[in-house]
Amino acid sequence: MFCPDARMRRLGLAAAAVMAVAVAGAAAAQSMVVRSTGPSASKYPTGTKLKASDKVTLVAGDRVVLIQGGKTRTLSGPGSYNAGGTVQASQSTGATVARMLASGPQGRARGGFTRGDAASPPLAEIRAPNLWLLDYREGGTFCVADPATLLLWRPHMGSDELLKIEQGERSETVAFVAGANFRKWPTETIPVQYGVDYRLSGAGLPAPVSIRFAPLEAMPESADGAATMLVAKGCQPQLDRLVDAMSESDAAGG
Repeated sequence: MFCPDARMRRLGLAAAAVMAVAVAGAAAAQSMVVRSTGPSASKYPTGTKLKASDKVTLVAGDRVVLIQGGKTRTLSGPGSYNAGGTVQASQSTGATVARMLASGPQGRARGGFTRGDAASPPLAEIRAPNLWLLDYREGGTFCVADPATLLLWRPHMGSDELLKIEQGERSETVAFVAGANFRKWPTETIPVQYGVDYRLSGAGLPAPVSIRFAPLEAMPESADGAATMLVAKGCQPQLDRLVDAMSESDAAGG
């Protein structure tokens, strides 16, 4: 027997499904500014969300990097651009994102160079191979995925070095030995606390570096999700690391 109420319920569910697809499509089409320099930087600050139909108007000297759907797109002024323009990503982009979001060290990946290696780039150009390694050269706020497994990282492994960590009246020295560029954060003596400053010195640093930690409630599963979290927490060095790695892969093309 036909039931009008049942038919209405089916229609309601179908309409809800269509709406969900539409909302998901709108969200997928949205891009976000992950880097902005030049005269128009204040007009398009990092974290700005843009719909596909939005126009990005730039003047000479402007450079804006957008992230959308796991890809980056760089816009340079002068010019006017559709925020939803298509991006041709490199075949290596997916692997790059997976490495950057990995929960631990992924082999030697750009972090296994030794001093004096003729094939190695300058140390200042070498970046940590994923987002959750603490490059002690970078000051500012660092988003911690898991305090219990937090690792310190240096861009070479060619010599013994001592890194001094201070927080309040606490102090600890971490020894990097030749042949290693990872060391565990000394959580037993200097626990990871949020919203307080830590002072790092030695280990090749030209001057002391100040960092503070911010918690991540969940591990991001995509580049877009990671960028959104890092912007929200103010973890600029990690955002820069992600953007640089993705831009390099995307610029390589297919």
